[in-house]
Amino acid sequence: MVMKGARIVLEALAREGCEVIFGYPGGVTLPIYDSLYDHHIRHILVRHEENACFAAEGYARSTGKVGVCMATSGPGATNLVTGLVDALMDSIPVVAITGQVPQNLIGRDAFQEADTFGITRSCTKHNYLVKDVNDLARSIHEAFHIASTGRPGPVLVDITKDVLLSQGMYHAPGPIHLRGYKVSLEGHAGQIKRAAQMIWEAERPYVYAGGGIVASGAAEELREFAEVLEAPVAETLMGLGSLASEHPHCIGLLGMHGSYAANMGISNADLLIALGVRFDDRVTGRLEAFARHAKVVHVDIDPAEIGKNRHADLPIVGDVKHVLGRLNKLLAETKGTEGRAKAQARARWMEQTREWRQLHPFSTAYSDTEIKPQFLVREIDRVLGGNAILSADVGQHQMWAAQYVRFKRPRQWINSGGLGAMGFGLPAAIGAQCGNPDKLVFALIGDGGFQMSLPELSTIASYGLPIKIVVMNNGCLGMIRQWQELFYNKRYCAMELDSFPNCELLAAAFGMKGRTIDKPQQVAEALHEAIEEPGPYLLNVKVTPEENVYPMVPAGGAVNEMILDTPAPVEVGD
Repeated sequence: MVMKGARIVLEALAREGCEVIFGYPGGVTLPIYDSLYDHHIRHILVRHEENACFAAEGYARSTGKVGVCMATSGPGATNLVTGLVDALMDSIPVVAITGQVPQNLIGRDAFQEADTFGITRSCTKHNYLVKDVNDLARSIHEAFHIASTGRPGPVLVDITKDVLLSQGMYHAPGPIHLRGYKVSLEGHAGQIKRAAQMIWEAERPYVYAGGGIVASGAAEELREFAEVLEAPVAETLMGLGSLASEHPHCIGLLGMHGSYAANMGISNADLLIALGVRFDDRVTGRLEAFARHAKVVHVDIDPAEIGKNRHADLPIVGDVKHVLGRLNKLLAETKGTEGRAKAQARARWMEQTREWRQLHPFSTAYSDTEIKPQFLVREIDRVLGGNAILSADVGQHQMWAAQYVRFKRPRQWINSGGLGAMGFGLPAAIGAQCGNPDKLVFALIGDGGFQMSLPELSTIASYGLPIKIVVMNNGCLGMIRQWQELFYNKRYCAMELDSFPNCELLAAAFGMKGRTIDKPQQVAEALHEAIEEPGPYLLNVKVTPEENVYPMVPAGGAVNEMILDTPAPVEVGD
């Protein structure tokens, strides 16, 4: 079928199941928008290209499908970079379509020219510069294949304007085979058998579950694994929801702001079963002290992650869903062979983790006169009852949400984990709502991150997206203030946010309802009011400014060296 390059782009996207594009037009991409005028693919016009990528991530994170964003050449493409890095760090499947100046102008400093291909090589899983219309369809189909297979990630397709205007032949995609791109799914049978042996030999096994569980759709296999093994399961920030929070074997968040039970468990385990994780520094703390008594079984689809940060005594390269499925079968067949003593030891170990949870639970801070941020998040959790998608921005509120909110299933928790990109929460909620129009979507955002993405209120209003926005407003950059208090002798600098807009007037300006509250007695009523409102709702919650997130592992500390409450200030040197 012969068609213009711009039409080929849309035809390829449609055949890949693309439902929505998050984008911002420009001169170079106008041919695509001209073809989009009478095409069925939905387009969401964001107010900044960075937010187009964040929205595509929110769509992908909440649905498991590939998110698509689009921007023009030059500043449009460069504005995508933060979102691409974010998707790469968190292994999120995104395809970014960008325009490029015509081939005869490349390298001549043409208007809105940038070396998008070169700029994005280090922040994508793969990227393309398409200079021949006959390569266009193949490049887009390959981009979706690469983004969604193996370890997911972002792929960028940069297309010159002359290609978009040229006539070319569209060929329906067949099976894609890329030389040098091999994905191992099943895992080595011998290694899986050895893992089963190591598990039954252990007295204090501990499951460390990460974002790979979510990406591979392995939640059911993880639940079965935990129940057969009867072992505690801790989750990373990206892994929350992998095992339902209310499951008796789930001990919640692990790492810098993880629970006392989770961090003590990993510090005393004799076998660490790491599933779809990368041993990042926010989990491990001081690496040489991390799980020092444990042998490590590491399952990951990306061989580059195994042994990168922590030596694996037993590496298994494969998709965690496939590997756990085979491992569960082996464990079920051999259960009871470990001997009574081992079984009793594991029962005592599980009981020990429950005792740690009771010894140091998360704070239940409350005041009759002001809204404690911890109380706000607990109320959000109570009102939602585990039935909503929650998109968080970055900062203290993100950590409190990770600590207190109970998730029943994967893909309910949307957050910027590896990059920690402020401004993420609101556009990600837009993507999540577009991908899940029948679900309740909450955006929990700090006053700092909200002001970074404030223009997207216009996007929400334009499309009538019923997102419930809760701003945790402490009048400052909360995590910056916390670190300056604890480690810089309270030398507060450049952290105060003292000019937050009038919430009611701001919401009204965009044609939505809004409200400000500052008393704890108002919280439940305001949350119910937001939920019952059929359209978007902006709730500004003034919380106690000087509250810190605990537990906290200080920079350079071991994961079991937690600050459990406010210590005396420590001054660091230059």
